[in-house]
Amino acid sequence: MQEFERKQLLERIEREGATVGAAIPDEITVQGEDVDLQSFVFEIKRRDTIPRGERERVDRAKKNLRRERIERKELIEEGEVSYERGEELAEAIIGIDRALNALEQLGPADLEAEAKAQETADTKRWMKFLQKALGHEDADSGTGRAGRGR
Repeated sequence: MQEFERKQLLERIEREGATVGAAIPDEITVQGEDVDLQSFVFEIKRRDTIPRGERERVDRAKKNLRRERIERKELIEEGEVSYERGEELAEAIIGIDRALNALEQLGPADLEAEAKAQETADTKRWMKFLQKALGHEDADSGTGRAGRGR
Protein backbone atom coordinates (compact mmCIF):
# COMPACT_ATOMS: atom_id res chain seq x y z
CA MET A 1 0.00 0.00 0.00
CA GLN A 2 1.27 3.45 -0.88
CA GLU A 3 1.66 6.04 1.89
CA PHE A 4 -0.97 8.36 0.39
CA GLU A 5 -3.44 5.46 0.17
CA ARG A 6 -2.83 4.60 3.82
CA LYS A 7 -3.43 8.23 4.81
CA GLN A 8 -6.63 8.33 2.75
CA LEU A 9 -7.99 5.22 4.49
CA LEU A 10 -7.09 6.53 7.94
CA GLU A 11 -8.69 9.89 7.18
CA ARG A 12 -11.82 8.14 5.93
CA ILE A 13 -12.33 6.11 9.10
CA GLU A 14 -11.77 9.12 11.35
CA ARG A 15 -14.05 11.46 9.36
CA GLU A 16 -16.83 12.92 11.52
CA GLY A 17 -19.68 11.74 9.26
CA ALA A 18 -18.12 8.45 8.16
CA THR A 19 -20.96 6.36 9.55
CA VAL A 20 -23.74 8.35 7.86
CA GLY A 21 -25.48 5.91 5.54
CA ALA A 22 -23.13 3.09 6.55
CA ALA A 23 -24.61 -0.33 7.23
CA ILE A 24 -23.91 -2.42 10.28
CA PRO A 25 -22.23 -5.62 9.06
CA ASP A 26 -24.46 -8.71 9.16
CA GLU A 27 -21.66 -10.77 10.64
CA ILE A 28 -18.17 -9.86 11.80
CA THR A 29 -15.34 -11.62 13.56
CA VAL A 30 -14.65 -9.84 16.83
CA GLN A 31 -11.77 -11.00 18.99
CA GLY A 32 -11.72 -14.33 17.12
CA GLU A 33 -15.43 -14.97 17.55
CA ASP A 34 -18.06 -14.70 14.81
CA VAL A 35 -20.82 -12.31 15.84
CA ASP A 36 -24.17 -11.67 14.15
CA LEU A 37 -23.61 -7.96 14.72
CA GLN A 38 -26.62 -6.55 12.89
CA SER A 39 -29.03 -8.94 14.63
CA PHE A 40 -27.49 -8.19 18.02
CA VAL A 41 -27.73 -4.41 17.58
CA PHE A 42 -31.31 -4.53 16.30
CA GLU A 43 -32.34 -6.93 19.10
CA ILE A 44 -30.95 -4.56 21.74
CA LYS A 45 -32.28 -1.39 20.07
CA ARG A 46 -35.85 -2.76 19.97
CA ARG A 47 -36.04 -2.25 23.70
CA ASP A 48 -36.54 1.15 25.30
CA THR A 49 -33.97 0.43 27.98
CA ILE A 50 -31.34 -2.20 28.48
CA PRO A 51 -32.55 -4.78 31.01
CA ARG A 52 -30.26 -5.30 33.98
CA GLY A 53 -29.24 -8.77 32.79
CA GLU A 54 -28.40 -7.55 29.28
CA ARG A 55 -26.38 -4.53 30.40
CA GLU A 56 -23.23 -6.60 30.99
CA ARG A 57 -23.62 -8.29 27.62
CA VAL A 58 -23.99 -4.93 25.85
CA ASP A 59 -21.05 -3.40 27.73
CA ARG A 60 -18.87 -6.42 26.90
CA ALA A 61 -19.90 -6.20 23.24
CA LYS A 62 -19.04 -2.49 23.09
CA LYS A 63 -15.67 -3.13 24.74
CA ASN A 64 -14.87 -5.94 22.28
CA LEU A 65 -15.99 -3.84 19.31
CA ARG A 66 -13.75 -0.96 20.41
CA ARG A 67 -10.81 -3.34 20.81
CA GLU A 68 -11.48 -4.84 17.37
CA ARG A 69 -11.65 -1.36 15.85
CA ILE A 70 -8.25 -0.47 17.32
CA GLU A 71 -6.68 -3.69 16.03
CA ARG A 72 -8.03 -3.18 12.52
CA LYS A 73 -6.96 0.47 12.48
CA GLU A 74 -3.44 -0.55 13.55
CA LEU A 75 -3.24 -2.92 10.58
CA ILE A 76 -3.93 0.02 8.27
CA GLU A 77 -1.53 2.31 10.16
CA GLU A 78 1.30 -0.20 9.86
CA GLY A 79 0.74 -0.30 6.08
CA GLU A 80 1.71 -3.98 5.88
CA VAL A 81 -1.53 -4.90 4.07
CA SER A 82 -2.53 -4.41 0.46
CA TYR A 83 -4.72 -1.47 -0.47
CA GLU A 84 -7.61 -3.86 -1.16
CA ARG A 85 -7.27 -5.37 2.32
CA GLY A 86 -7.01 -1.85 3.74
CA GLU A 87 -10.30 -0.97 2.01
CA GLU A 88 -11.95 -4.03 3.58
CA LEU A 89 -10.59 -3.07 6.99
CA ALA A 90 -11.79 0.53 6.61
CA GLU A 91 -15.30 -0.63 5.64
CA ALA A 92 -15.39 -2.98 8.62
CA ILE A 93 -14.20 -0.19 10.95
CA ILE A 94 -16.94 2.13 9.70
CA GLY A 95 -19.48 -0.68 10.24
CA ILE A 96 -18.15 -1.21 13.76
CA ASP A 97 -18.43 2.53 14.42
CA ARG A 98 -22.02 2.47 13.17
CA ALA A 99 -22.84 -0.41 15.53
CA LEU A 100 -21.12 1.35 18.43
CA ASN A 101 -23.08 4.54 17.71
CA ALA A 102 -26.33 2.58 17.75
CA LEU A 103 -25.43 0.86 21.02
CA GLU A 104 -24.27 4.12 22.64
CA GLN A 105 -27.61 5.78 21.84
CA LEU A 106 -29.36 3.31 24.13
CA GLY A 107 -28.38 5.39 27.11
CA PRO A 108 -25.36 5.32 29.29
CA ALA A 109 -25.00 2.63 31.89
CA ASP A 110 -22.62 4.90 33.77
CA LEU A 111 -23.34 8.63 33.63
CA GLU A 112 -19.91 9.58 34.93
CA ALA A 113 -18.15 7.51 32.25
CA GLU A 114 -20.45 8.99 29.60
CA ALA A 115 -19.62 12.52 30.74
CA LYS A 116 -15.90 11.73 30.60
CA ALA A 117 -16.26 10.22 27.11
CA GLN A 118 -18.13 13.31 25.92
CA GLU A 119 -15.47 15.60 27.38
CA THR A 120 -12.74 13.57 25.67
CA ALA A 121 -14.58 13.74 22.33
CA ASP A 122 -15.05 17.50 22.72
CA THR A 123 -11.35 17.95 23.47
CA LYS A 124 -10.40 15.86 20.44
CA ARG A 125 -12.65 17.94 18.14
CA TRP A 126 -11.23 21.15 19.59
CA MET A 127 -7.63 19.99 19.04
CA LYS A 128 -8.40 19.01 15.43
CA PHE A 129 -9.97 22.42 14.87
CA LEU A 130 -6.94 24.18 16.32
CA GLN A 131 -4.53 22.08 14.25
CA LYS A 132 -6.41 22.95 11.07
CA ALA A 133 -6.68 26.61 12.02
CA LEU A 134 -2.94 26.75 12.68
CA GLY A 135 -2.12 24.81 9.50
CA HIS A 136 -0.81 21.71 11.27
CA GLU A 137 -3.39 19.13 10.18
CA ASP A 138 -0.78 16.78 8.63
CA ALA A 139 1.93 17.37 11.22
CA ASP A 140 0.39 15.62 14.21
CA SER A 141 2.35 12.52 15.11
CA GLY A 142 0.07 11.70 18.00
CA THR A 143 2.45 13.24 20.52
CA GLY A 144 0.57 16.48 20.96
CA ARG A 145 3.44 18.41 19.42
CA ALA A 146 2.01 19.15 16.00
CA GLY A 147 4.29 21.29 13.91
CA ARG A 148 7.13 21.65 16.44
CA GLY A 149 10.71 21.17 15.50
CA ARG A 150 10.47 22.44 11.95
